[in-house]
Amino acid sequence: MLALRRAANPLRVRAQQVVSARGCASLEVLLNADAKDVEEHHEGNCQKACCCRNPKLPAFRLPFSSSQFALSRSFSSQAGASSGNKDDALEDGFSDLEVPPGADKKDAGLTSEDSSDEDAADEIGLPDVDAGAKPEKEHMNRTSDSILLKAMLETPRHEVTKALEKWAKDGNTLDRGGLFFVLLNLRRRKWFGKALQLLEWVEESNLLEFGERDYASRVDLTAKVYGLHKAEQYIEKIPAAHRGEIVYRTLLANCVSEANVIKAEQVFNKMKDLGFPATVFSFNQLLLLYKRVDKKKIADVLAMMERENVKPSLFSYKLLVDAKGTSRDIEGMEKIIQQMETGGIEPDLMFNATIARHYIFNGQREKAEALLESMEGDDISTNRAACKILLPLYAFLGKNDDVERIWEVCKDNTRLDECLSAIEAFGTLGDVEKAEEVFENMFARWKTLSSKFYNAMLRVYAKHNLLDKGKELAKRMDETHVKFGNTTLDSLVKLYVDAGEVEKADALLHKLAVTNRVRPQYNTYLMLLDSYSKKGDIHNSERVFNKLRQIGYTGRIRQYQLLLHAYLHAKAPAYGFKERMKADNIFPNSAVAALINATDPFVKKKSISDLLD
Repeated sequence: MLALRRAANPLRVRAQQVVSARGCASLEVLLNADAKDVEEHHEGNCQKACCCRNPKLPAFRLPFSSSQFALSRSFSSQAGASSGNKDDALEDGFSDLEVPPGADKKDAGLTSEDSSDEDAADEIGLPDVDAGAKPEKEHMNRTSDSILLKAMLETPRHEVTKALEKWAKDGNTLDRGGLFFVLLNLRRRKWFGKALQLLEWVEESNLLEFGERDYASRVDLTAKVYGLHKAEQYIEKIPAAHRGEIVYRTLLANCVSEANVIKAEQVFNKMKDLGFPATVFSFNQLLLLYKRVDKKKIADVLAMMERENVKPSLFSYKLLVDAKGTSRDIEGMEKIIQQMETGGIEPDLMFNATIARHYIFNGQREKAEALLESMEGDDISTNRAACKILLPLYAFLGKNDDVERIWEVCKDNTRLDECLSAIEAFGTLGDVEKAEEVFENMFARWKTLSSKFYNAMLRVYAKHNLLDKGKELAKRMDETHVKFGNTTLDSLVKLYVDAGEVEKADALLHKLAVTNRVRPQYNTYLMLLDSYSKKGDIHNSERVFNKLRQIGYTGRIRQYQLLLHAYLHAKAPAYGFKERMKADNIFPNSAVAALINATDPFVKKKSISDLLD
C-alpha cells in the first residue's frame, strides 16, 4: 500500500451533467447565424424566436459554498487548493487542451459511459433498480417486446404521466424485471428526465414495493435532473429502514460526478457518522474525485484505506495507473501494476488498454506493441471483444495495416461498438473516406443511429478541418431528430474553433445549449476561453470565464490561468487578480503565480515567451 500512496499525479478531467429537452430553433438557422450576434445573445436573456421561447435552463448550479472543510477520517481539503510546486506546473503543461492526440478520450476502464451499464452500476455506484431483478438476456435484447418502453420512447416528456396512466388502464402489469429493463434503456439514451418520471409514478402508484436500491435509483436520477440539493431533500423523505449505505453512496457518486469536493467530503463523513462500514466503493469515489481536482489527496485516501484495512479493487488500480501514466511517470505506473499482480488481481482488457495508451503517448512504442500483441491472443477472430479496443490503439501507433487487418475480422458481421472504434481509428489515420464508408454502412444495416456515432464523425471532420462536411452532418442530425447532447455541442464547437471561427462557435454553443436545455461540458468552454485568450480578447475571455462560474464549474485553476493569458496577450494589467482568486478559494500554483506577477503593473516583468513556456 505504501507504493500505491506515491501515485499522486493525476490529470484533470471534466465533470458533467446532462439535462436534455427538445429545442425549438432551426439548426440550419443556427449554423448560418452571423457571429456578430454573439454579444446580443450573451449580454441579456435572449427572447428572439430564432433562439428560443421562454428559455428555462436546467437546475445545474451547485448550491453549496466552497469553504474549507476538514474530513473526519484524518485529512483536510480546500477545493482547488494548490501549493505551487513543480508538479503543479507539470499538470498545467498537460492540461485538457494540451493532452496528446486521443488522450482526452475517457478511459474505457474509468467511466461508466465506455463500459456496460450493468458494470457501471457495480463500479461507479449508480445502482440498478434491483440487483436481483435483471431480466434474462433474451428479453434484454428484444426492445420491441416492451409495450411500456415503446410508450416511454414515443411519448413527449410533458405527457409521460398521461401515457403511463393509459398504459395501466389498458390492463398492463409491471414486475421488477420489466421496470429495470425500461429504466436501463432510458439511461442508455441518457433520458434521465423520463426515467425519473417513470420511477416517481411507480412509487406514487404503489405498483411495486420499493427497496433501498429503488430509492437509490431515484436519488441518482433526481441528482442528474434537478441537482444535488433536490436529491438530498428526497433522501430525507425515504423511510429510515431504507435510507442505507447504497442511498448515500449514490449521492456520493453524484457529488463526485459534479466534482463538488466539499459536498463529496461532507457525504463521505456523514456515511461514517451514520455507522456505515468503510467500503472500497466509497474510497474509489474519493480517488476518482481527487484524480480530477486535487491529485495530492490521492496518497491521503490510500493511507486511509490502509488504516481501515480496505483492499484496493481493480477499479482502484485503474485510477492509480491512469494517474501515473498521465503524469508521464511510466516507472511508477509499472510499479503499481506489479503490486496489483502481486496482490492477485489480474488486469482485464480495458486495464491493459489504459496501460497501452500511456505507453503510446509517452513514446514507449515497443512496450505498447508487445502489450497489444498479447491482448490480441493467438487468433483475433476468436477474440472479438478485443477488436474494438485494438482498433484505435493501433491507429495511434500509425499502423494502417493492423487497423485494416482487425477491421477485416469485424466488417462482415460488425457490431456497433466496433464501428465506432473503426470511425475513430480511420479518422486518426487520416482516412476520412474510409471513416465515412463505415458510417454510411451503419445506416444501411441499422437505419437509425444514436448521437454518439454522429459525434465520432464530427470529431473526424474537426480533426481534418472539414467544416462544410461537419455542418452538413449536423443538419442531417437535426433532420433525423437525433438528440443534441453536450458531447455533440463539444464536437460542433471543436469543428468551428479548429476552422478559426471562434465567435461562430461561441454563438452556436449558446443557442444550442438553451434550445436543447443541456449543460455544455467544461472542456467545451475551455476551448473557447483558450481561443479568446490567445487573441488577447479580454472581454470575451471574461464573459466565458463568468459563464463557467454561473453554471457551476468552479474550483479549477486552469480557467484562471487561461484568463490571465488573455490579459498577458493583450498587454493589459489584471488588477487584483490574486485577491479575486482568494475570494474564490483558489490558490495559485507556480505557473499561475508567475502570470499574476506578469500582469501586475507594479511588478517587474519577465519576457512573454518565458511566461508562456
